[in-house]
Amino acid sequence: MSVLEPLDQPSAFYNQAVRLPDDATDEQFIEYMHHYKICSRVVPQIGARETLLQMSGPNYGLWYRHLDKAWDGLHYGFRADGAWDPHHGLRFNPHKFLIDPYSKGIEGSMKLNPSMFAYQSELGDDGRIHGDIYGAMSTVDSLGSCPVSVAIDDRDTRKHDGDPSHPHVPWSKTVVYELHVKGFTKNAPWLPEELRGTYAGLAHPTTLAYLQDLGVTSIELLPIMAKQSEVFLQERDRTNYWGYSTLNFFSPEPSYATKKAQSKGAGAVRNEVINMVRALHEAGFEVLMDVVYNHTCEGGNGGPSVCWRGLDNLSFYRQQAQRPGELEDTTGCGNTIDFTDTHNITFAVDSLRYWAKRIGIDGFRFDLGVSLARLKGVFTPYHPFLYALRSDQLLGNLKLIMEPWDLGFQGWRTGQFLSPFGEWNDRFRDTTRQFWLSDINQAAGHGVITMQEMATRLCGSADLFATDPGRGATSSVNYISAHDGFTLADLTSYDHKHNEANGENNNDGTNVNHSANFGVEGPTDDLSIENARERSRMNMLGTLMLSLGTPMMLAGDEFGNSQGGNNNAYCQDNEITWLDWDWLNCTEETPESRQLEATSNLIAVRKSLDIYNHEEFFTRLSQLGLLKPSSRVQWSLPDGTMPIDQDWSNPAIRSFMMHLHFKNESDAVIVVNGSENNQQMHLPADSSFHLLWSSAQTTGEKPAPGTSVAKFKPRTAMPPLTETLQHKRDTLPMHDLDHATGVSQPLPQAHPSHLSEDETHMLESIFDKRIQDTIDKHMANNSWQSVQNTESASVNNKPANTSDSSKSAESQSAGGEHEVADNVWTFPALSISIMLQSSHQHW
Repeated sequence: MSVLEPLDQPSAFYNQAVRLPDDATDEQFIEYMHHYKICSRVVPQIGARETLLQMSGPNYGLWYRHLDKAWDGLHYGFRADGAWDPHHGLRFNPHKFLIDPYSKGIEGSMKLNPSMFAYQSELGDDGRIHGDIYGAMSTVDSLGSCPVSVAIDDRDTRKHDGDPSHPHVPWSKTVVYELHVKGFTKNAPWLPEELRGTYAGLAHPTTLAYLQDLGVTSIELLPIMAKQSEVFLQERDRTNYWGYSTLNFFSPEPSYATKKAQSKGAGAVRNEVINMVRALHEAGFEVLMDVVYNHTCEGGNGGPSVCWRGLDNLSFYRQQAQRPGELEDTTGCGNTIDFTDTHNITFAVDSLRYWAKRIGIDGFRFDLGVSLARLKGVFTPYHPFLYALRSDQLLGNLKLIMEPWDLGFQGWRTGQFLSPFGEWNDRFRDTTRQFWLSDINQAAGHGVITMQEMATRLCGSADLFATDPGRGATSSVNYISAHDGFTLADLTSYDHKHNEANGENNNDGTNVNHSANFGVEGPTDDLSIENARERSRMNMLGTLMLSLGTPMMLAGDEFGNSQGGNNNAYCQDNEITWLDWDWLNCTEETPESRQLEATSNLIAVRKSLDIYNHEEFFTRLSQLGLLKPSSRVQWSLPDGTMPIDQDWSNPAIRSFMMHLHFKNESDAVIVVNGSENNQQMHLPADSSFHLLWSSAQTTGEKPAPGTSVAKFKPRTAMPPLTETLQHKRDTLPMHDLDHATGVSQPLPQAHPSHLSEDETHMLESIFDKRIQDTIDKHMANNSWQSVQNTESASVNNKPANTSDSSKSAESQSAGGEHEVADNVWTFPALSISIMLQSSHQHW
């Protein structure tokens, strides 16, 4: 064990340690380490004294050292001496200073130089590291070029007294919002400069007010564990922006803290994270963490030695069975943590419990979860690590979400993790994208998404998640876009990825995006194309929020944030990935503000209805015959008839209705019009229905009774959103800001009651949660017009698809006026809408 103390302070080990000669060589230094149980030396290049204390062991594979003189803020690490035999996976090198895997704080960062590599190497003129990874051991000391561990006193059992209670949002009411701490706040105009890009910026009252008004329930943070960029990125002067390159599993990433907190050290950084979580909890949000236990920042055998490689390379990383010394890689990142080793499972569980208990995290999303559940290379849902999570009294009651794939053999395992795990549903993602984007551009009858496929996804993907009793739709984490891939706006703006800025010749990132550019690659001034793109974005968001399952949306998708077509922006810590908030200060309505309002209303619709709270929908219990879900949902075609067998598998049928029945609530009808014409639909005749939400409203249309859609003129003026949010924040009771954290107490409430009528109207015009009131206001103030027999604008460059099983509204009315049944409504082309029964009727 190695302890670092400043040279201008007295040493805590003066009476115990043997002082080594200042002129001792590196080789002599190693000899002294073996000869003396406690010794110290001066390290002038870092202005510190290093005291080395021998450890005892191994006992059951572990080494021990009790440090009776320790303090809060202690800087320390390890040096591990042992065999150097890289061909058999043994890479011990006492010249390398190694951080503690369990350290609660990290300070400093790796410098790209040969001292960080256990094998002899050099930094070439090309800025890259060159050396034989199986060659001789390096004898260059890494201290001064590496991060160090920082001890944090965490023994006070009462330090969380007075914390706000955890929201404990049930799965059925959960709406996940995935964001990057820095990217979300870096350009936020409502934040002072010192809080931008920080934990404290996310905890700022105005930030919380924005999230509340949007309506999401659970904030999923991209990795905030301490990270270190891969060597190949450092060689190209780039950084791992996303953070999927973990340096330490207990320490928060220091660079997301305010400069003030960073200057005070690791303890202040950690407190800023705790204050952020507290602020989010008090504002009513759960906090989920994206965690990366499948690999570490050390990469392949050619990577640096900062921790695990130097401590126990054989035990920590999976080795190839037939080639000792070669690492098994199912992650694409050079190494894979070996979860067949008991100590590694214990280590991961200890880390998760620490974040849950001490920091207050409400749940975790596991990156490349299949790699965590492989026994002898084969995935199993009965893996000891998964059982450890299930059976833990703390962790087993949190939200646990798996990314159900990795890059290994048979790595795609969507739906196979069993209870209590939720899983990202890539089938939902691909189906929704294809139905609303790529299939529209196909010739008649050549689409791939059938009514059966869409119905399955809308109902919670029972084919994937009805796997054991009690497991059903809520286990399906539905999403359209995430950090990895196109943003929602880019899905509708680019046919192809544009990752040139990553420096990999546009070879990185997936080529299969199911995207559409509507005739122009990238930005355009063509209003018809912009309207088509906006309608398509709202169609996908509507499908996401109106489907059974747990919806997850990417931060910025609510207002159409773009990354310029980059679908793998992991190394872009710049304007490409930082959310663009410039539109907030506009005094006229913009596409961004329209989409934000529509998204907020859509989320409010979902949360206001109890149709997503029925766990008996298509679960294993249904398959066993204990429940009869067929009485809960009915499907019909535009003419009101039920589909026959061939209809379900016919991709030309793109318009249908999903009727959800409930005994103690009003029924709901989700209407999908995937055709390129306005479509008459026969709603259930035994009830009257009214519109809750439609994807067509942001582009000036809405469903209407009769044979035509309603059109209206959008608002042209509105208060800037920054002004509205600031006004809301300023009118809420709060104390002075803590300038170190940016958090005020108490935090804003979701529904202030002391606003004037004008103030309330101003807020509701942007973030109205009472959906029908919003629709009534639009009808009164936004010049709604009934348009008879008017064809909607084309949403792509191809002729309208007329292969639907029912006639379009235009063709039905071509012969002139005729009587229309009361239950007939006309729905805009390419739209999704939800209707609610006006008065409950028992059935």
